[in-house]
Amino acid sequence: MIRRLAALVLCLALTGCATHVQPPLVPPPGFAGPHIEPAAFVVQDGARLPYLRWAPADGEPWAVIVALHGMNDSRASFRFAGPWWAEQGIETWAYDQRGFGEAPGRGVWAGQATMNADLRTVVALVRARHPRALIAVVGESMGGSAAVAAFASDQPPQADRLILLAPGVWGWSSQGLLNSTTLWLAARALGDLAVEPPDWAVHDIRASDNTLELIRNGRDPNSILATRFDTLSGLVDLMETASRHLGDTRVPTLLFYGAHDQIVEPGPMRRALVRAAGSPTLRTAWYPDGWHLLDRDLGAVGVYADVVAALRDPAGPLPSGATPVLPHLQPPAAGH
Repeated sequence: MIRRLAALVLCLALTGCATHVQPPLVPPPGFAGPHIEPAAFVVQDGARLPYLRWAPADGEPWAVIVALHGMNDSRASFRFAGPWWAEQGIETWAYDQRGFGEAPGRGVWAGQATMNADLRTVVALVRARHPRALIAVVGESMGGSAAVAAFASDQPPQADRLILLAPGVWGWSSQGLLNSTTLWLAARALGDLAVEPPDWAVHDIRASDNTLELIRNGRDPNSILATRFDTLSGLVDLMETASRHLGDTRVPTLLFYGAHDQIVEPGPMRRALVRAAGSPTLRTAWYPDGWHLLDRDLGAVGVYADVVAALRDPAGPLPSGATPVLPHLQPPAAGH
């Protein structure tokens, strides 16, 4: 009987993870549809998503990047990459995803359907602004997860390239029984309770070798330090989608991953890449000195240059000489 109950709980944790999400907004009276304001994208339901924009000093950009930040982060994530890409003739628009930064519903999970719709709308607005430019989406961590979910959906964004910087793929199938069950129960019993990471995680897990940037990020008022349990559950839902559909993005996709990544660990990444094996669109790049925040590491310029090369020619050589990721990730030992 106990085994049956445990199996039932596990089944619910893996397949029945409905979480509280932000309700849809009601567009204001006279809403004329999505448009770009001087400091925000106004998307399909009237929500305002603040952005930062970096543009070439002269002339039209040959490529435009729509940049998606990671979990509990904001549009400032790309404050180093954006100016560098602008010098290469690339325009970057980094926006606060709903629930983060200064976007609506701070701290409350928006849900995959809304996140997909927001990205699809932003890409359409940017393409209308620059109809002759190559349009790419660059997603960091959770932003990479959100991008995979959107591009693998029935209504993908109309972009030409997808770049994934250490995308979150630590979904339910990689969590293990204890983590899955605990989070599933906490999301339902204590869903709106926000908790900060435990001390051991703060001190022992590093997202980058750029210590000054980690300090700045932690002090940024747009960063979120305490996360709701139901938002964590929604994030794991999203990462499961990304893990299972990494090979279904349908546009040239390049995934970057660093050897020192302590956030998205090698096991879940290997699982996602094995699932995506044989994808005609996916290519990967391994950075021996890279951490999780590849665009903010001390060696980030090499990543920036590889992004530019991948935009110009998805199948061409990368300036860094980065090799495919999967051969560097060891399969689990027998019995694990």
